[in-house]
Amino acid sequence: MKRLSAIVGATLMAFSLQLAAETRIGVVDLRQALFSSNDAQSFSEKLQQDFAGEEAKVREAQEQARRLKDRIEKDGAMMNESERNKVTGEFQEKVQEFNFLKQRLDQTVAQRKQQFLENARPEVDAAVKELLEEHNLDLILPSEAVVYVKPEMNLTSELLEKLNR
Repeated sequence: MKRLSAIVGATLMAFSLQLAAETRIGVVDLRQALFSSNDAQSFSEKLQQDFAGEEAKVREAQEQARRLKDRIEKDGAMMNESERNKVTGEFQEKVQEFNFLKQRLDQTVAQRKQQFLENARPEVDAAVKELLEEHNLDLILPSEAVVYVKPEMNLTSELLEKLNR
């Protein structure tokens, strides 16, 4: 009985190895393909245009805070206590303003990027499915999950071409 179990086990193992050898797998770097696409380039340009004013406000608040800090470090010893307290208060207000503006800008930009990703998802899924069918693959993995891939099985450039159509 033990011998029969061993034979069946060895047969099943050999069969599963044969199936694994026949599995065709491709790899894509979804992030690289998506963010290199023409749509992503247009999105980035529009994002920069839309938020140029807010970025300028953030930089201006940062520069004002830097100037106040430099003034405190340079002239603080010569200022009387009330003047030093006033400038220090202004500096702290500018730092808070900078932090608020920066955080608000970062959140808004992140929301817009997330919306872009959600809108692009159906197109990316369709392009990946096309690659799967064209190359007669059983599986396509993201490059982040792979340690090494033969260059001919890295389909990122083909995915980018499909996204740019």
